[in-house]
Amino acid sequence: MPQHTEKVADTAINLWEQLATQIISIVGKEGFNSLYARSVFLTQAKFPRLSVDPRSPQTDHRFTELKISFEGQAPTQVREANGLLLITFTDILSSLIGEQITTSILRSAWGIDTPMRADKEFKHE
Repeated sequence: MPQHTEKVADTAINLWEQLATQIISIVGKEGFNSLYARSVFLTQAKFPRLSVDPRSPQTDHRFTELKISFEGQAPTQVREANGLLLITFTDILSSLIGEQITTSILRSAWGIDTPMRADKEFKHE
């Protein structure tokens, strides 16, 4: 089980790293850090084991505390906590810059095809 939890945590951290790269290119490190800090704070109400202090993240180890907070938790808990953290983050971002731009950023960060292309591929099958 520890190996499975580590794999889930690594996947979660990878998603955050990809997202951070895109967001930082738009709003800068401080902007990203502020959004992340607020998201962590709000998510901690439901997942208190999310013991992350996002006020002073180091660029090269930005998500180390997040990964540490996932250690010892069941994979399901890691997925739920990370899912809520991502949703909270994207909801805040969307309220600031709009849903369409937020969606575009997420697609770019995670390499997701546009809905139109995905829809066309689905119809051809």
